[in-house]
Amino acid sequence: MSSTVLSRAHKAPLPTELPPNAGRAATGIFIVLIAQLMLVLDATVVNVALPHISTDLSFSPAGLSWVLNGYTLAFGGLLLLGGRLGDVFGRLRVFWLGLAVFTLFSFVGGLAQSAEMLVISRALQGVGAAIAAPSVLALLTTSAPDEAARNRALALFTAVSSGGGALGLILGGVLTDLISWRWTLFINVPIGLFVLLTVRRFVTETPRRPGRFDIVGAISATGGAVAIVWGLIGAPDHGWGSVHTIGALALGAVLIAVLAVTERRVAHPLLRPSLLRSHDRVASLAIMAMFYGGMMAMFFLMVQFLEDDLGFSPLTTGLAFLPMPLSIFTLARITPRLVARFGQLPLIVVGTTGMTLGFLRLAALGSGAGYVDVFPSLLTLGISAGLTFMPITSLVLRGVEPEHAGAASGLLQTMQQLGGSVGLAVIASVYAANAVPGDFLHGARSGFLASGILAGLALVSALSLVARRMPRRAPRAVLD
Repeated sequence: MSSTVLSRAHKAPLPTELPPNAGRAATGIFIVLIAQLMLVLDATVVNVALPHISTDLSFSPAGLSWVLNGYTLAFGGLLLLGGRLGDVFGRLRVFWLGLAVFTLFSFVGGLAQSAEMLVISRALQGVGAAIAAPSVLALLTTSAPDEAARNRALALFTAVSSGGGALGLILGGVLTDLISWRWTLFINVPIGLFVLLTVRRFVTETPRRPGRFDIVGAISATGGAVAIVWGLIGAPDHGWGSVHTIGALALGAVLIAVLAVTERRVAHPLLRPSLLRSHDRVASLAIMAMFYGGMMAMFFLMVQFLEDDLGFSPLTTGLAFLPMPLSIFTLARITPRLVARFGQLPLIVVGTTGMTLGFLRLAALGSGAGYVDVFPSLLTLGISAGLTFMPITSLVLRGVEPEHAGAASGLLQTMQQLGGSVGLAVIASVYAANAVPGDFLHGARSGFLASGILAGLALVSALSLVARRMPRRAPRAVLD
């Protein structure tokens, strides 16, 4: 697979007139992207508010992690199901329903008066996000009036998806310091209502794909993903060799095996095996998972470094991440043109190389390091993400039939969430195993090194894609 088709599309003469529906389509894309940003922000927006949440609602140290994990568990575990629901019942309809659930429980979570109420609300937010998110990418690609608009929409989607995590830390710090931690949840309500009230006017419903719903596939895919995420999230607390961790991972593996067998036999599978027959798509999904895992782990470690070691307030901590979203959103305007000129693979190789170097630089932080020492890495990581995520998304979706776009989008975002969970669980365990009381950087350096290894594996996967495209030499004739 190469970028020839994409490149030709960009090299074709530009139209002299806009398509008749270009204005409506652009507005629809903007509205859907606002919803995507809100869903992505919620994975990190409460991070810097956790100390305030713990004080107000009397969380235990172990229980506090479920403010984040409850959302991640539901989101990562139900994404494939959400993608299939969109394919069968119509993506706009399913997107609207999921966003309504997300908005409602954002409001309920902001009103929470107990730890249990907040965790349940966060989990139900994750359910709504999982239902809505897979339809986002499909709606963007079907709303674009032409190939150029589609590539711009993909670039903006990947900028929002990759930069939203850092932006969530900034927004969380601002809201927590200036108003209250509750507004990290309340902020979703007016945004969600705006999208719910306007999206049907500017986005066209996709055709429904009638067919029997794959109940066994839905149960095994959802149960398998939930079990794996559950096991990985609990691994730092229970230990990698504990019954909890091994049992959850084993159950997840069994259910995924059931899914694999089922999807080969049913007429309308939840996850089409054909999506995983492409080496390029599988390698791209692996790159996305490892990239996202390293990023989520970096946020986890860097917030603690800035607040605990450097004494930053939540607001200052959030602002310290500005180099990342600024560079990602800036590159969103440039990346489509770079893809048109050079293709996806050179950008992915450059981005994964930059990510690896950024993490290794953090792993080399010395005692007494300050913000000036981490700023270059944050900038490098932001630029690397901006260069990489759009080409990866393009490769994953390329060649997918329109009726399966929701399933492919759900698979991509599932790999992001599972990658984030795996990366965070592994790197948190590495950090904990090397932690020294009173010296945060002693354990953090090991954690950053583990992030660098993940990024290095992503680079190896990218190079495997390059190697497959290298022309093979014809065998020399044997002379007698």
